[in-house]
Amino acid sequence: MTVAVSPDGLPALVLNADYRPLSYYPLSLWSWQDAIKAVFLERVNIVAEYEHAVSSPTFSMKLPSVVSLKTYVKPSRYPAFTRFNVFLRDRFQCQYCGTPEDLTFDHVIPRHSGGATTWENVVAACSPCNLRKGGLMPAKAKMWPLQKPFQPTVHDLHNNGRLFPPNHLHESWMDYLYWDVELEP
Repeated sequence: MTVAVSPDGLPALVLNADYRPLSYYPLSLWSWQDAIKAVFLERVNIVAEYEHAVSSPTFSMKLPSVVSLKTYVKPSRYPAFTRFNVFLRDRFQCQYCGTPEDLTFDHVIPRHSGGATTWENVVAACSPCNLRKGGLMPAKAKMWPLQKPFQPTVHDLHNNGRLFPPNHLHESWMDYLYWDVELEP
């Protein structure tokens, strides 16, 4: 799975004040218009630029390809409990059979048996597995999740998000996206 990023749109990668992306998945990008506005409002520093420029009769400027916030935004420790974040935690694969196709979510302990709609009880599941398990307990259905459901941290989701890069990464972004990847000798 990839995120569609149009290189023709000349988006700007947005970094926190510590030069880390605000988010890896979805990748923290702003339109060139939003990036220019933030520059003029003095909210960001330009870190890298495209060759393409925009002009008015009295002004010309290269479009920013990477910007960093001037004020550090403290990331939240835990992400929102959303369907997308459940899928990202589970790496966009059914937790019963491993397929990435036709995903929905399943309550490991069914709601009618007291199961709650929480991080610790919901997993990504393909429709066939979800139908096969139905409202049964895992032991009765003989279906157990590949990993025990858990509440992920933002760091967990960022790590998983790196497994699904956008379809376009500008070369000026590379130093900031994979700064913590182990270097080869």
